[in-house]
Amino acid sequence: MASAAEFPMLGFIGLGKMGGPIATRLVQHGRPLTVFDVDPAAVARLVSAGAVAAASPRAVADAAEIVFTCLPSLDAVNLVAQGEDGICHGRAVKALVDCSTTGPEFATALGAALAGRGIGMLDSPISGGVKRARDGELSWIVSGPKALAERVAPLVEPCGRFFHVGEAPGQAQTMKLLNNLLSNIATAATYEAFVMGAKAGLDPDVMLDVVNASTGVNNCTLNKMPRSVLPRTFDYGSNMEITYKDITLCMKEADRLGVTMLLGNMARQLWAYGYHHGGAKRDSSSLITYLEDWAGVKVVGKAARAAGRG
Repeated sequence: MASAAEFPMLGFIGLGKMGGPIATRLVQHGRPLTVFDVDPAAVARLVSAGAVAAASPRAVADAAEIVFTCLPSLDAVNLVAQGEDGICHGRAVKALVDCSTTGPEFATALGAALAGRGIGMLDSPISGGVKRARDGELSWIVSGPKALAERVAPLVEPCGRFFHVGEAPGQAQTMKLLNNLLSNIATAATYEAFVMGAKAGLDPDVMLDVVNASTGVNNCTLNKMPRSVLPRTFDYGSNMEITYKDITLCMKEADRLGVTMLLGNMARQLWAYGYHHGGAKRDSSSLITYLEDWAGVKVVGKAARAAGRG
C-alpha cells in the first residue's frame, strides 16, 4: 500500500450510504482525508478510520486540494459547493469531484460557476450500490478536463473502475442517468413478473433460479430479489426518493433532447406512485409492495418464511 505522503490531502463531503464507504476505502488505502457531514456520527466513524474532521465544507476546502462530494439532492450539492460556507470559498481547493447524481444541466452550470472562481470540476456520478461501494467495485463515470481526470483516476483506484466518457460538462451525468434508467426499468419489470408468478402459484425462489439461468436475468434478479425482496427485509440501500429523482432527471434530459421515452416515463410514473404514497424514505426495493397490494398477493421467499416475515 502506498503511504499517505504520496498523495495530496483530499476532502470528502457527504458520508451517507454511498459516501461513507467510499471515504472509508480512501482512508484505508493511504489517502489523507479531511471530511465533513451534517451527521456527527458519520464524521466520527471516518475519524476512527483515520480521517480528519472539519467543521464545514469551507473548512474542508481550506485543507484539501481536491474535494469529493456525494450528496442526495441538487440543493445539497449547490449549498455545499456555493453556499456562504461552501467549497468555493476554500483557500486550498483546486478541484471539485462531484459524485452525486444531479443531471447534466445542473452539472454544467455548477462547473461554469466554479471555473469562474478558478476551481476545476469533474462531473463524476458513481454507480453500483452500497455493497459494491464497500467492496471497492463501483463504476466512476467521469466527464471533464482530461488532465484533471488523469490526476484523479489513481486517487480513487481503491474504490472501483474509472470511466472518462468525455470532456464536455454533463456527459457523465447523462451516462449515469441512462444506466440507472435501464436498471430501474428492469427492476420494475421484474417486480411485475414476480407478482404475477406468485399470483399464479409459482414458488418465488424457484422462479428466481429459473430466471437467473435464463434470458430474463438482470441486476434485480441477481441482487435485489435474493438480498432484499424475497427475504422481505427491503434494505437494499437506496431510498425511493433517490430513484424517483434519478428517473425524473433522465426524463427531463430526454425532453430537452427531443427523445421519446415511453418505457422511461412509465417507470417514472410507477416510482412516482410509491414516492407519493408513503414510500419516499422507504428502500427502493419496497416498490414491489405496491404491486403486491394491487394484485392481492405477496412475493415471499423461503428465507422470509423461516424468519416469520411471510
